[in-house]
Amino acid sequence: MAFEPAARLGIFVVVFALLALWELAAPRRTLSIGRLRRWPNNIGVLLVDIAVVRIVMPAAAVGASLWAVGNGWGLFNWLQLRLSVGAVLGFLALDLVIWAQHYAFHHIPVLWRLHRMHHADLDFDVTTGVRFHPVEILISLAIKIAVVVALGIPPVGVFVFEVMLNATSMFNHTNARVPSWLDRVARLVVVTPDMHRVHHSIERRETDSNFGFNLPWWDWLFRTYRREPEAGHTGMTIGIPQFRDPAELRLDRLLTQPFRDDRGGASSGRS
Repeated sequence: MAFEPAARLGIFVVVFALLALWELAAPRRTLSIGRLRRWPNNIGVLLVDIAVVRIVMPAAAVGASLWAVGNGWGLFNWLQLRLSVGAVLGFLALDLVIWAQHYAFHHIPVLWRLHRMHHADLDFDVTTGVRFHPVEILISLAIKIAVVVALGIPPVGVFVFEVMLNATSMFNHTNARVPSWLDRVARLVVVTPDMHRVHHSIERRETDSNFGFNLPWWDWLFRTYRREPEAGHTGMTIGIPQFRDPAELRLDRLLTQPFRDDRGGASSGRS
C-alpha cells in the first residue's frame, strides 16, 4: 500500500482543519491558556512523533500486515477468513487492545510517566488529540504490530483502523459544542468530545474513566464509563495536579517531562 502515507496525511490535514474551524465557530469551553502558546508546541510534538516513527519503524502497522498476509501468518490467515470478516474483526480487536493499552498507561507508574504528558495540557482542544510522547507512540505502535501479526489482520482493516484512530483522537478532543441530544445518540457508537473530556479532568477518579478513543463500548463493558464530570463541562479543571506552570507547555519541557518531577506541584498520586 504505497499510497498509505500520503492518504493518511491528506485525511489528517482535512480532518484537523475541519475540527479546528468547528471549535473556533462553536467552542464548548473558554480556553484558559489559548492557542498561540499551546498549538505550536502541541503540533511540534506531533512532528517529532512522525519523525521518530519514520526512523525507527518506517513500515508501521500496515507494513506488518502486508508481511503477515504475504507469509500466511496469523490466526485469521490460518482460519482462511473472508477479507471483510477479517477486516471487521481486526478493527474490533485493535480497538479493544488500544483501550486496554490506555488503561495500562494509567495504572502502571512507569507508563503513566509517559502518558501524563498528554494529560498535562492545561486546555482541551483538537491539538490535545495529537499530543503524545514519542516513546508512548513507539510502544503503542509495537503493540499494534504484535496484534496485527498475531491475528493476521488484513491491510485494509489496519489502514481503516489507523485512519479512524487518528481522526477520532482529534474529534473527541475537540473543544466544540455538540447539542446534548446529538451527543446522547452519537456516544452509542463513537466517543464524543463531552464523553472524553471527562477523562481529562484533574480529579483522578474522573481521569481514570472513559478510556476509549473510537468505540465507547469497552468502557461500558468494563465499567469505566462516566457520563459527566462532577463539576460540569464548563466548571471542571483540565489537566493533572503536576506541571501546571504554563512554562511546561514548551516543546522541550514536554519531551523531557517523563524524566522529571514537578516538586512545586501537588502529588498526582502516581510516580
